[in-house]
Amino acid sequence: MALAIFDLDNTLLAGDSDHAWGEFACDHGLVEAEGFRERNDRFYQDYLAGSLDIDAYVRHALAPIAGQAPEVLDRWHSLFMQERIEPMLQPRAFELVESHRAAGDTLLIITATNRFVTEPIAQRFRIDTLLACEGELRDGRYTGEPTGILTYADGKVKRLHQWLSDSGESLVGSTFYSDSHNDIPLLEEVDNAVAVDPDAKLESHAAARGWEIISLRS
Repeated sequence: MALAIFDLDNTLLAGDSDHAWGEFACDHGLVEAEGFRERNDRFYQDYLAGSLDIDAYVRHALAPIAGQAPEVLDRWHSLFMQERIEPMLQPRAFELVESHRAAGDTLLIITATNRFVTEPIAQRFRIDTLLACEGELRDGRYTGEPTGILTYADGKVKRLHQWLSDSGESLVGSTFYSDSHNDIPLLEEVDNAVAVDPDAKLESHAAARGWEIISLRS
């Protein structure tokens, strides 16, 4: 029994839920589409390049939901899951998760995408523990401001160690699956680093370090 840690976007999912949320917000008129879409694309390119301003990006992603009533957000997210997330689900990803569950491992998703977007996706995989970028809540509504340790790059390492301290879990025998070079700091922390359909930078790093490289794409 050990800790099995999964990145979400382009790892368990065949796509990026954060970028897809921005596209969904534009297509459904939740934001002023032209400017928001341009910023959404620019942030995504920054992420791919490893130069993302995570504070600015979380504010951007939370902007459409700031101040909205919970029942409105539930309705939006139900449609978002149906339209954008279901097509990203991969049978091999479910098989991988279930293989760790059958082994008795503790399952955890850690993602740079915010909790509003990712919590229903984690539930879809039946993974209870989710470490994600958190949005501030006031009187049950999002303010649009980030809070806590933002789970991007080195922030994933810091947030995971905070969780380990709180939970009493350890990294002994741990495995982390990710597609992104942004996750190299956390991949270096675990006992078993696995590159999943990796970007070019991670693929090169994984090959040099002798890490396993797999694909979950159909």
